[in-house]
Amino acid sequence: QVQLVESGGGLVQAGGSLRLSCAASGLPFSGYSMGWFRQAPGKEREFVAAISWNGGRSLYADSVKGRLIISRDNAKNTVYLQMNSLTPEDTAVYYCAARWGAWNIGDIHSWGKGTLVTVSS
Repeated sequence: QVQLVESGGGLVQAGGSLRLSCAASGLPFSGYSMGWFRQAPGKEREFVAAISWNGGRSLYADSVKGRLIISRDNAKNTVYLQMNSLTPEDTAVYYCAARWGAWNIGDIHSWGKGTLVTVSS
């Protein structure tokens, strides 16, 4: 079955950086658009970034543009989220998401279990 396993979360000071990884298995990875969502304490899950099957196109939430960068390595079945200039407002559980074909934020096919990012002030 499809498995998405996130890693790389942790505690970081404001202004610092982290790189999240999501390792995918059980799916033809290169045919999937991949994305990241996050859910802060007491808030709803929100979209962060997405990337097309070949990495040629990416989308970002306005709140993270210029600070977070999504990328993928189809040879490793892995998608990454490079997080720079972190602020306490970035504190959340970050979830990996997969969708066969073109990205559609409202129709995600598979989810990871999440990795916690905590940014201290």
